[in-house]
Amino acid sequence: MQVDDLQRIVWLASFPKSGNTWVRTFLASYFLGDVDINHLRRFTTGDGRLDFFHRAAGGNYDSSSDFQTYAKVRSKALELIAASRDGHHFVKTHTRIQNVSGIDLIPPRLTAAAVYIVRNPFDVAPSLARHNNVDIDQVIEIMTSRENMMSSGKGIWEFIGRWDEHVHCWTEAAGLPHVMVRYEDLHTNPKKGFQPIFDFLRIKVDPKKLRQALKASSFDALRKQESERGFIERPPHMEKFFHTGKAGSWREALNDAQVAKIHQAFEPALQKYYPEIVEETASIAASV
Repeated sequence: MQVDDLQRIVWLASFPKSGNTWVRTFLASYFLGDVDINHLRRFTTGDGRLDFFHRAAGGNYDSSSDFQTYAKVRSKALELIAASRDGHHFVKTHTRIQNVSGIDLIPPRLTAAAVYIVRNPFDVAPSLARHNNVDIDQVIEIMTSRENMMSSGKGIWEFIGRWDEHVHCWTEAAGLPHVMVRYEDLHTNPKKGFQPIFDFLRIKVDPKKLRQALKASSFDALRKQESERGFIERPPHMEKFFHTGKAGSWREALNDAQVAKIHQAFEPALQKYYPEIVEETASIAASV
């Protein structure tokens, strides 16, 4: 098999807690019909799949591996992931596009395209705090750090970096075919919000399948599934993975000082991606 044959991955990329699981569920529901949230692997692979790392390591991948070791094994694991399905297929990632010690964390030779989901950082902060079981002030420090990395505890690392730089690296990567959708637009009008993804994939939408997928992937439906069946991707400390999914909940969740920190850290990116809340958050920041 030629290396070029492995340029199959269509990344479903996002900063953590930006709606990646929701988008995966919607797409799975559209292409496969009603999908159990615990069987999303039928539709998408993830770049943190431990079984691929075991195979790439030629045995049991060492859960105590440092980041450099992880990056080397990751290269082989991604080749196996790219080869795991014929043709283009979706792979979930939170990792930013970065070269570490000569190793591309998102290798162009395996990459066909990307769907990038962005969510405003004011809503990401409380959602990520709940996910990581830490306070919001700590999460803001994480989101504004270029050294921001997450570990599964099994030697699987995600190099994420700052929120704004994460968005830029995916949406401004030279030569990367991509489409960016905003979580808020998907939430406000899902039918209209998801259309750019179909347009990018050059898929003519089937109205019936779209209605069914929107119903199956609604937050009410996802919460019901999780309540009845649990969710294997939910961290042990979390009571519920699918919370409200509400856009704009930061207004109740953050205090003025926290809003100010996020605004000051990301103002240029907010001007570009979220101009509608710049004036509001600037006013709050100025009052602190």
